[in-house]
Amino acid sequence: STQMTLTSAECIAVAERLGVQRVVLARELSIAEIAEIRGQTSMPLEVFVHGALCVAYSGQCLTSEALGGRSANRGQCAQACRLPYEVICDGADVDLEQQRYLLSPQDLAAYALVPDLLRAGVCSLKIEGRLKTPEYVANITRHYRQAIDAAVAGRPVEFTPRDVEEMELSFSRGFSVGWLQGCDHKQLVPALSSAKRGVRIGTIRAVQRGRVEVALTGSVKAGDGVVFEGDRVAGTEQGGRIFAVHAERRSAGMHVVELEFADGALDPRHLHAGLGVWKTDDPALTRRLQQSFAGEIRGRDLPVRITAEAAVGRPLQLRVEARGLPPFDCASDAPLAAATKHPLTEAGLTTQLGRLGGTGFVLEQLSATITGAPMVPHSVLGLLRRQVATRLAELRDAVGKQRAAHPRTPILPELRRPVVPVTPGADVAAELTVLCRTLFQLRTVLDHGVTQVSADFQDPREFREAVAAARQHAALITLATPRIQKPGEIGLFKAISRHQPDAVLVRNLSGLEYFTGLGLPCIADFSLNAANELTVDLLLQLGAQRVTPSFDLNREQLLALAGQTSPNLLEVVLHQHMPLFHMEHCVFCAVLSPGTNKTNCGRPCDDHNVLLRDRIGAEHPLKADVGCRNTVFNAVPQSSAEVAGDLQALGVRRFRIELLQDAPAAELTRLVDLYRDLLAGRIAGREVWTSLKALNRVGVTRGT
Repeated sequence: STQMTLTSAECIAVAERLGVQRVVLARELSIAEIAEIRGQTSMPLEVFVHGALCVAYSGQCLTSEALGGRSANRGQCAQACRLPYEVICDGADVDLEQQRYLLSPQDLAAYALVPDLLRAGVCSLKIEGRLKTPEYVANITRHYRQAIDAAVAGRPVEFTPRDVEEMELSFSRGFSVGWLQGCDHKQLVPALSSAKRGVRIGTIRAVQRGRVEVALTGSVKAGDGVVFEGDRVAGTEQGGRIFAVHAERRSAGMHVVELEFADGALDPRHLHAGLGVWKTDDPALTRRLQQSFAGEIRGRDLPVRITAEAAVGRPLQLRVEARGLPPFDCASDAPLAAATKHPLTEAGLTTQLGRLGGTGFVLEQLSATITGAPMVPHSVLGLLRRQVATRLAELRDAVGKQRAAHPRTPILPELRRPVVPVTPGADVAAELTVLCRTLFQLRTVLDHGVTQVSADFQDPREFREAVAAARQHAALITLATPRIQKPGEIGLFKAISRHQPDAVLVRNLSGLEYFTGLGLPCIADFSLNAANELTVDLLLQLGAQRVTPSFDLNREQLLALAGQTSPNLLEVVLHQHMPLFHMEHCVFCAVLSPGTNKTNCGRPCDDHNVLLRDRIGAEHPLKADVGCRNTVFNAVPQSSAEVAGDLQALGVRRFRIELLQDAPAAELTRLVDLYRDLLAGRIAGREVWTSLKALNRVGVTRGT
């Protein structure tokens, strides 16, 4: 799954050793990167080609969990990326005019790139369909089937404007090719809307006499649904279903119409010349799509085939077959009489015996041999149909009970058996590591006597100074990898290894593979999503010396994990600003630069302090890493101080706190002292909590 964040051949090599037989690549890869991966692995590759795009890397979004206790990694995404945000740069609001949806990408539509994807070695194309309608499925799959067939036959993939309009009408926030042709941050996120709008069909020219005059660039008719450009957040966006289309004419080279709506459907105060018009619904298209799959097998109905023999003077004989069930015979009680008006036909048998709706079965095929001109009353056919349905249900129940009587051996106990928790002795003292994101933070905590530090710097050139400072203080230092490693980025791992840290905080499978191969101690970080004892055990088998539990875990789940694995091999984060979104999309480039990507953006991330303000006024820090990937951090730090005692009682001995923004040295050292005293038993978690609320102007949260 994309949840595994497989972005390179090195990541895939680890997945292959685990028995994975096909991978769905991260959506943030370009076709050129996909082709490069294809050249380095024999693993079958699957790629998303159509549908909604998450702004964050799949498996690396903690927003819903952190802000609402709904884990996106468990399919409970609350779509915070589709909400409006404002930008604060160096303490001042940035006027972005109508750009509010800064984290809401346009939908992916790669139909024109199907030939390129096949040439790159992709074996399977994936269409996103979360909560979509059957009409959407029928529409989108049909178009991609056409694209694949054309590409395989060597023909160009050519879609008419009407083809594209049909796809946009099923669902669209505006189409783009995502990252498949590389990064273009402005094109990916225009930031003007986050909701389905369908197809732009024109611009308002005038509003008068209860009608809206529109200069059309697309088609429209009575019954279609439209929406006019407006402020959805303020509730002034207008739209409705067209009652009638009037006064079609050409004017100044444009096709102009007047649209009439039901009385009271629109508030004309919010409509004026120049606003865009989108068609959101086309009932005629919907009906056509519904007809395309009408009558087909739906849901879990089991297909049935019937062979019938009918002759005058003999009972009607039926042979019934259904996949996975034993065949059986059924017959009418009395011989058939000769017809006087309506002789039996195969079509009539199909109609009468095919009425199986609601039984869990569907008549897939009926063939009949009819001798002479027999007649069968509808009552007899109805009785036979009910007998067939009853017998089919009995057979299916019997087969189900037979299977249930011979269940497969449950696999979970077998997988858990080798995972034997090992608790350290009571005399082992708790250890505290401080993760720093600037040299100032690192030097401050080292001067304060911290003996174990981690460095997670935007500029890896500063790692040299960080290691030197730690050596000067006789402290142990861990260097952190980025969360993503794409083709061509293995050089950063090599640079980290040259600094000879005491350990590496690895955040992806390729980093774990690389550094364990060099013999460097590795700590598997939260981004590897160890949410249960089996994953912890697997990461340890892959060479990690310690594992940081997933940030998706709430208090009870974290304590359960500590009780089910070796707690002395866990490193629990007690304090951090939760990383909400981790994105290939660069907001710095999109809103603070005239450029389109990292080759021409001028790196505003190096010079500016940026916050994203959400709807409730919380101001979330935005940071870029060495790969120009952005992370939005929660404005409020999260503290697990009140669960530290329970974790220690279970045997957890290694803890971490993570710093984010620079603060006065006295504030940083006060934070360190609170957690030192907590782990030493000098103060209680509640006291830490109270002190943190007073220490930080935005307070502190328990999160989940």
